[in-house]
Amino acid sequence: MANIKQQKKRILISERQRVRNLRYRSTIKTLTRRLIEASEQGESDLTERARALEHLIDRAAAEGVIHANNAARKKSRVARIAAGAVSA
Repeated sequence: MANIKQQKKRILISERQRVRNLRYRSTIKTLTRRLIEASEQGESDLTERARALEHLIDRAAAEGVIHANNAARKKSRVARIAAGAVSA
């Protein structure tokens, strides 16, 4: 454990960021999996799901949780899935 006050603060901040990052990454993976499953089952609300997922990906990139190129790749994959070309 750190002895310096600022380092103690940094430890707390780092933990908050770690939990936030994990929440974003996990949710993105879960929603992507659900989108793929919905696409395979032929559900009609793919565009709504895709929009929500793209919004979440944009937020994660804006907050620095994922890299901008990673976000672009994920959004491209979401668009392909929503268009009906399922490729996992």
